[in-house]
Amino acid sequence: NAYAPVLRELNAEIYHCMPWVDVHKQSIGFFKPRHLANDDRYLALRVYVEQDPSPAFARLSAQERASAMFSRYVAALLRRMTARTALIGDPSIAGFSVILDWFKQTSPPTRPVNETIAVFIEKPTVQDFVGGRIRAAELAARARVLGWDGETALGALTVNGWDDNFAMTYKIKGYQPEQGVTCH
Repeated sequence: NAYAPVLRELNAEIYHCMPWVDVHKQSIGFFKPRHLANDDRYLALRVYVEQDPSPAFARLSAQERASAMFSRYVAALLRRMTARTALIGDPSIAGFSVILDWFKQTSPPTRPVNETIAVFIEKPTVQDFVGGRIRAAELAARARVLGWDGETALGALTVNGWDDNFAMTYKIKGYQPEQGVTCH
């Protein structure tokens, strides 16, 4: 694959610069979204978000949790994905997909269940967003977002988006990236 070095670089950047996010094995690459009729390829990234339990987050509706996760992570990951000129400029890439998994907090705790959102965004919208021509709210409005509660499909979700700089400002106490790694 001509893009293997670029994808390894993206994976390493996320690993070192967002250590609370885990890229699933074999979950970064070029995939055809199942909901599309054409053979359009999206650059896709699937991650697991490790987060501390939060009673306030657990009380939110599924749509509100999806909106919060969209706002916190999708924009930050899209910026990292599109920082590679070869990827954003490739005419064979029709869009971008970010799939987020996180542990669902339940009260009382039952068997472990992940919540998931799969976000699909056409390339012109992503270009408008990373180019500063639209904000997170418009990005969310143009995105197709599908949700799951464990293995139960929730279908299409309407999410709200807002500017959230968590991924740029959050630091794990005492964590230092490897020498030579620069995080943007």
